[in-house]
Amino acid sequence: MKRPEPFDIYQPTSIQEAREIHAHHGPGGYFLAGGTDLVIAIKEKGLAPRYVVDLKRIESLSGIRENPADGSLVIGALTTMREVETSRMIGKRFPFLSQSAAEVGSIQIRNRATIGGNIANATPSADVVPALLVLQAQVKISTAKGTQEVPLESVFLGPGKTIMASGDILTEIMIPPAPVTLRGEYIKFSPREMMDLAYVGVAAAIIIEGNDDVCHDARIALGAVSPVPMRARKAEAVLINHVINEETADRAGEIASTECSPISDVRASAEYRRHMVRVNTKRAILNAASGRPENLPWAARRERRY
Repeated sequence: MKRPEPFDIYQPTSIQEAREIHAHHGPGGYFLAGGTDLVIAIKEKGLAPRYVVDLKRIESLSGIRENPADGSLVIGALTTMREVETSRMIGKRFPFLSQSAAEVGSIQIRNRATIGGNIANATPSADVVPALLVLQAQVKISTAKGTQEVPLESVFLGPGKTIMASGDILTEIMIPPAPVTLRGEYIKFSPREMMDLAYVGVAAAIIIEGNDDVCHDARIALGAVSPVPMRARKAEAVLINHVINEETADRAGEIASTECSPISDVRASAEYRRHMVRVNTKRAILNAASGRPENLPWAARRERRY
């Protein structure tokens, strides 16, 4: 491991100050959120920043709150994965989002890693992104032209690439109001149960109203099996206005496996990843529709399989 080159560190207390520092010092600077990726890049991958702007002192970038006007949920970009994992508000409304955060690394990592960093790094295997996609989340970005609100799905351009320009800061994740009948599930597939990247990540959210078991809305999102996290809309269409059972779930899983475009690498072959998309999409749908109590701790949810 090469000794990192010296660099300057700035610790602004407002978004405006952070942007001014970046504009003043120019290229070669990096924003620091949790640092779980940036520090590794500096220590092990040869990244040599001229300066680093530490965002941790900007209080407005942290926290989880509910908008009383419409019931939407707002998560500050610097909110840690541990806070998302343990939040009673998120755990009550969207337990599968809490569990997706709990799948990130070790507890030490989750106490540093941030939900905004997980998005801004644009890693295809990011754990919280599929769950946020099925919740139809939007993000707020501070840019040179002002504040921009965009659907999360539109943020990603490719591995490690987003729509954000140099100097832009992701500030909030906004989850719109959801009916109380929405149920979801996130399944991360990786050989090791802890501290491993997802080979396949599947999130499913469905809305079943009444006693007829007919699905009124369905959303499926996939991670680690395409250049960017993606919605599997053809698979979703198989479920809407149909009864959720093993046959329809299996059909949706089959279609989802054709919508993605996985690669073969040292972790798994493309063929194997497609198979696991089919298997875990089916499981996620059936688990979400099962009607089992949703107030389970994340460790119990991890082991829950149809």
